[in-house]
Amino acid sequence: MTGERPETEPTPAPQLKRRLGVFDSVMIGLGSMIGAGIFAALAPAAVAAGGALLFGLAVAAVIAYCNANSSARLAALYPQSGGTYVYGRERLGPFFGCLAGWGFVVGKTASCAAMALTVGAYAWPGYEHVVAVIAVGGVTAVNYLGVQKSALATGGIVFFVLAVLAVVVLACLTATDTGFDGPVLTRGHGVTGVLQAAGLLFFAFAGYARIATLGEEVRDPRRTISRAIPLALGLTLLMYLLVAIAVLSVLGPDRLAAATDPLAEAVRAAGFGGVEPVVRVAAVVAALGSLLSLILGVSRTTFAMARDGNLPRFLEAVHPRFAVPHRAELAVGAVVAVLAATADLRGVIGFSSFAVLVYYLIANASAWTLSAQLRPRLVAAAGAAGCLILAAFLPLPSVLWGIVVLGVGTGLYWFRAVVSRSAA
Repeated sequence: MTGERPETEPTPAPQLKRRLGVFDSVMIGLGSMIGAGIFAALAPAAVAAGGALLFGLAVAAVIAYCNANSSARLAALYPQSGGTYVYGRERLGPFFGCLAGWGFVVGKTASCAAMALTVGAYAWPGYEHVVAVIAVGGVTAVNYLGVQKSALATGGIVFFVLAVLAVVVLACLTATDTGFDGPVLTRGHGVTGVLQAAGLLFFAFAGYARIATLGEEVRDPRRTISRAIPLALGLTLLMYLLVAIAVLSVLGPDRLAAATDPLAEAVRAAGFGGVEPVVRVAAVVAALGSLLSLILGVSRTTFAMARDGNLPRFLEAVHPRFAVPHRAELAVGAVVAVLAATADLRGVIGFSSFAVLVYYLIANASAWTLSAQLRPRLVAAAGAAGCLILAAFLPLPSVLWGIVVLGVGTGLYWFRAVVSRSAA
């Protein structure tokens, strides 16, 4: 009819392209976990647990398996970017989704800073912060060029690091026995120490979440994610166990706890000093690979939250050429660079563990609602209880800062809800 304006079609929400298969997804998960666990968490865990470090590793692995099981079931049902941010929103309500997203973004942003500082510590001791900021800039540029390039780079890094770690294990296991008799509980390193070590080592296992947060870029998500998560977790656990046993057999728990570069010190103590430079290079490369995948995952959750209005809308833009959430990636890179310039390595590991354990608590609670069958619910319940226990036994400053930062996220959510109701 004349005089009437035609109705316009609503603008579709920005969408990402499905490009990743099982191999790419496993490589991204391995790149996230192996760099963090081997080169950043072993020494702090040894400080907490002493000779019982391997018990802490076992506890962390069991809880990680429960979380992986819940995440895989949820990711197959909700193959979207955002991971538990999406699962919590769909299964428990908008508040829990937003809390999970906030926990993931702040926790993994701290993890990014930890990995950048690890690069600096191994590459140029004494100038860790400068090198860390440069590393963040370079990794952000790689991610900006597209997720397939990120997956390809991560795969190359993983193969190199695994080869070097195999050399470390062989060198240590063929060295003279130092008298380490295996994991034992000792004075000052009892059950509390084991649980604290498990919480710190959980920081390293949490990389499989990157696979779930990339759900919108995965081909055939139901099949791919359900296979990639347990594969990445199982391979990582095997490598962690071998390296932890090898390093403990050479250094013993006390020297491991005091080491700032435990794998390099272990090959020196084993009589393979010529391998040390290669180990240092591998440490830098592994941390860069972890940083690559971490920034990738955080930017996707930021993108998903912005698309839903829980973060500023300008962050939801997708680059017309590279098909990546480029504004979210640049924003995450900028925040990580600031943290890398100012943060302490052990502090950010503890804070990251607390925030990510809350994230997986919500994931397990979401998985509980999927089925009334006993086994899946038992796994989800065990995962949720494990997350609560490990979070409670982390170092007190990490717990307090975690509560404060998650409280800020909660306050922002309710403030936005009040403003929205008032505007309506």
